[in-house]
Amino acid sequence: MRHGKKFNHLGRKSAHRKAMLSNMSTSLLLHKRITTTLAKAKELRKHVEPLVTRAKEDTTHNRRVVFSYLQNKEAIKILFGEVAEKVGNRPGGYTRIIKTGYRVGDNAEMCIIELVDFNELMLKEAKPAKKATRRSRRSSSTSKSEAKGDATTSVETEDKAANEDSSKSETKAKARQEQSEEPQAENTDKTEASAAEETESVKADDSTKAEAGDSPAQEEGDVNSDPKAEGDTPAKEDDGDQEKKPE
Repeated sequence: MRHGKKFNHLGRKSAHRKAMLSNMSTSLLLHKRITTTLAKAKELRKHVEPLVTRAKEDTTHNRRVVFSYLQNKEAIKILFGEVAEKVGNRPGGYTRIIKTGYRVGDNAEMCIIELVDFNELMLKEAKPAKKATRRSRRSSSTSKSEAKGDATTSVETEDKAANEDSSKSETKAKARQEQSEEPQAENTDKTEASAAEETESVKADDSTKAEAGDSPAQEEGDVNSDPKAEGDTPAKEDDGDQEKKPE
């Protein structure tokens, strides 16, 4: 029974499977890319990546351990020389599996497995590696305070910009109001001047009318006064005649 055996046996016994994975790993290190089935590539990845991690430390012990798996001196030289130099800064994930479709005949799913750092087409511009540093409480507190300071400065700059915008808008509104008030003031001045002229003309007309009305009244008064005088004189004459008659 295969209880508890979760890895893929690949339809082979242990000796055959170990020999096959050893040969596939040596060919991968020599050629940097091989084509195989997807099931074999997944098992090969589990077999090769721990060996590449050991190659980062070039010691006699690590060389002997890796040689016990590969049994190939040329693969050991390449692994501890060329491969270790390119993979030194990578924390795992040294291989890439690319699916290529299905094989004609048995319809097995095929793929390409390759070393990531040797595919020049898919490599991006190399970025400088960051040093691993420990974070302390002081650094976290300082970073928080810096973040708060940056936030406050950004808020202040935003407030200043908003105040400047509001002041500019207010000045523009005032200028527009002044421009609109100027013609209104001119119109009011004109209307006041015309009203003053009208009042002066009305006053002049009234004065002329008053002067014209005073002269006929005086003439009438003179006319009325003359008959009285005339009436007084004949009355006196009559009195004199009456006094003369009794004689």
